[in-house]
Amino acid sequence: MAERTLFGYRVLVVEDEFMLAEDLSQELTDAGAIVIGPAQSLTRAVELLAASDVLDAAVLDVNLHGEPVYPVADTLLKRHIPFVFTTGYDPSVLPVRFKSVACCAKPVDITKLLEAVQSAIEISRRAQPGN
Repeated sequence: MAERTLFGYRVLVVEDEFMLAEDLSQELTDAGAIVIGPAQSLTRAVELLAASDVLDAAVLDVNLHGEPVYPVADTLLKRHIPFVFTTGYDPSVLPVRFKSVACCAKPVDITKLLEAVQSAIEISRRAQPGN
């Protein structure tokens, strides 16, 4: 069982592969996170993002049935919500504006993904005014 390192954090999961989405959601839940989603399409991801007043982080599959997840990533950047990409592609193909975003290769190493999400949250918290 995963250590509860993400206890109470609200994490959006965007992943088009059903089994991976379920596995990610379960592992995040086991780590204490409150999972929003999973969203398996860009449309659903945008809906969940719009409906979520409070998000602490997100895990985004780069390619959702042939559509890039970049509109969701751009919204997260504007809202100062940290996120981590998952992808089967080489991270060098990511647009320049996302070069500082952590990227976990598929097949996803859950331990590394959880560490990347926790790190992204910690970095974001330290960067907020007053911290």
